[in-house]
Amino acid sequence: MPVLFLKRRFINYLQEFIHDSRAIGIILLVNTVLALALANSPWGQSFLDALHTEFGFLHHWHLPHSALHIINDGLMAVFFFLVGMEIKRELLFGEMSSVKKAVLPIGAAIGGMLIPAVFYLLFNKGTMYQNGWGVPTATDIAFSLGVASMLGARFPAALKIFLTALAIIDDLGAILVIAFFYGGAIKGMYLLLAAFIMLLLFMLNRRKWSFGVLHVLLGLLLWYCIYNSGIHATIAGVLFAFMVPDKQLPSLEMKMHNPVNFFILPVFALANTAIVVNTGMISDALQNTMSVGIMAGLVLGKPVGILLACWLLVQKRVARLPKDIGWFHIAGAGILAGIGFTMSIFITALAFSENADQQIGKIAILAAALLSVLLAFFWFTNSWIKKLFQQKEPAPFKKAA
Repeated sequence: MPVLFLKRRFINYLQEFIHDSRAIGIILLVNTVLALALANSPWGQSFLDALHTEFGFLHHWHLPHSALHIINDGLMAVFFFLVGMEIKRELLFGEMSSVKKAVLPIGAAIGGMLIPAVFYLLFNKGTMYQNGWGVPTATDIAFSLGVASMLGARFPAALKIFLTALAIIDDLGAILVIAFFYGGAIKGMYLLLAAFIMLLLFMLNRRKWSFGVLHVLLGLLLWYCIYNSGIHATIAGVLFAFMVPDKQLPSLEMKMHNPVNFFILPVFALANTAIVVNTGMISDALQNTMSVGIMAGLVLGKPVGILLACWLLVQKRVARLPKDIGWFHIAGAGILAGIGFTMSIFITALAFSENADQQIGKIAILAAALLSVLLAFFWFTNSWIKKLFQQKEPAPFKKAA
């Protein structure tokens, strides 16, 4: 009897944790710490070797041929499938379903991508690291919203909606960046095959076929064609998401949340943050213009870009701030948007071919995420900042009538 009681309590606690909006942020943080600890333990080299071990038969069939590639090119396509469904839902029913709703978060997302890229290029234009400008443009929606939930009532519901819309649009921007700037040599035959599969999926939707096995098989073929086309394989996940019938979108998105948030993203974090840290690497990261650019872009560029874009839109009376949300809140959301994590780490692996550069980039991303979290808590938990911000607020920062 006591064993059964404990089992039930454990299951109840587990279910509560899974449905807690803070859960994914906590799990990603735990897995990152675990990956760092494992990489720097006596078993670290064995773990890293296992991640990079190649499987010849997969290479023969033009498939991802190491554990790391399977995670980054295969499993992450499923993550992008969920992101694509979130984008489609927002376009159909959410904050982007009308121009009036969409203007502010779209403008904020654009500013939150452009300014970090500019900050990065200020340090790296003309250097061997110039190609990494896309790294600080990303926002991790799961991690940032997890931290926002930890702030409780200090982070209003309207601000969460704004940050969610901003992060989803930011994801769309990151997807376009990956598609256009971080692909390989384009192979036209595979692109034509991918276009034909998209046409078949479109025809299934026109004939009102329910999403099922045939869709999944065509989705896998689409992924295979995109993977071999020179465009990054994860883009297939987004394209496939846009072929999900509108009526089945909410239910399928709900089904995908737990597998993605509690399996794929933790596995991605475990595999991609396994960094062997030593004093030499930390010294290199502190002196490296690439890492400085990433941190400046995420920690400073994000809040500056988001705040500036929102201010311009409100000043020009193109948009209005949400009810009960002031510039203090917008600035705080901008600080949280500096948590690039998943997308930033992903782009780092595409932007830099040298493993040493990737490791330094990842250290910078983790440091920026930690700084952004600490700054966000400091910002929202000190009422005097809010009062000071309101007292010193210049006339142009007032909401449009």
